[in-house]
Amino acid sequence: MLAASADPGEPNRKQIYVPLTVALVFESFDSYPRKAGEPDDYAAEYEPASTVRAIEAAFRKLGHDVVRIGTPHDLLGGVAREELASVDVGFSIAEAYGSRNREGWALDLFEMAGIPVLGSDALTLSLCLDKAWTNRSLSAAGIRVAAQCLLDRGQAAEDAELPAPFPLFVKPRWEGTSKGIVATSRVENREELAREVERVVRDYKQPALVEAFLAGAEYTVTLVGHAPPRALPVLQRALDEETGIGLHAVEGVHEELKDATAPPRAHSLPGKLAPDLEAELQRLALAVFNHFECKDFARVDFRLDNGDRPVFLEINPLPTFAVDGSFGVLAELEGRDVEDLLADIFGEALERISLTAGGLDKESS
Repeated sequence: MLAASADPGEPNRKQIYVPLTVALVFESFDSYPRKAGEPDDYAAEYEPASTVRAIEAAFRKLGHDVVRIGTPHDLLGGVAREELASVDVGFSIAEAYGSRNREGWALDLFEMAGIPVLGSDALTLSLCLDKAWTNRSLSAAGIRVAAQCLLDRGQAAEDAELPAPFPLFVKPRWEGTSKGIVATSRVENREELAREVERVVRDYKQPALVEAFLAGAEYTVTLVGHAPPRALPVLQRALDEETGIGLHAVEGVHEELKDATAPPRAHSLPGKLAPDLEAELQRLALAVFNHFECKDFARVDFRLDNGDRPVFLEINPLPTFAVDGSFGVLAELEGRDVEDLLADIFGEALERISLTAGGLDKESS
């Protein structure tokens, strides 16, 4: 049985899709109770309800049903009870907690159950979450990265060989969504460095990545599709005027988790996105995307150095689909709803794994 697309007049979307059941794995801000000693931003990588609703709306535009599985732990129970027999495809936006393999938990379970998934696989997610491994791999491939080192205790900062002159920047080795980054993450001397390393190691239970602080403009590039993937328009990120750190990192990504009593921070957009710079950022982002064998979607961040040359910051092969995030901004630039943009992206991902008309037939499979 076939179902028509919600808007048959759109040129960028297939007209007919096999109706599928999509198992959605996700975490909301209240999925896990806060443990003793966890930092204030312990839930930063989880998603508001509006993100889940936007994803569901996008799949409905394609004629598909979405089953809310819940967290990777809920999925684990479902696989064990064989409750996923009617599921055709898995989609996980869960980032979990703890180890650097956590973003791949759900994907590994889907793989074990024989269910194809949208997006990059667990290996790619784990490699890209570990910022030290990511940077070493890209540096060897000729991509410019910030000079950096790893420190696993504050005391080590007193005598460590530093990767660059001060100021330096300190962040957790394997966190996303700017988790662990605060206004004091930029350090000006060894005393401040020791303090920030100690904070990261204590609060996030992992080594601290210490890198040269890049003073230039910051940009993010969203990549989608396959055969070949393509880069969407580059977005510049606002910088906090006091620290020079990305405003999104200092203030927090999700409105629901921000301190409503805190006064707004002054910020600026110091860069000028000339066509040649945008083309270079897109070229580099695609090179990073292909290097890690990403699939369907990702976001790559860069910052300019003192010579206005792009330097890789990080790649997120599991970018947020929040309505006020990059996809929301890009959809607004195109003059359409974010659910509509996501429908096109998810439709392409389904084509890649042949779960469209001419691919999976639920009645004969």
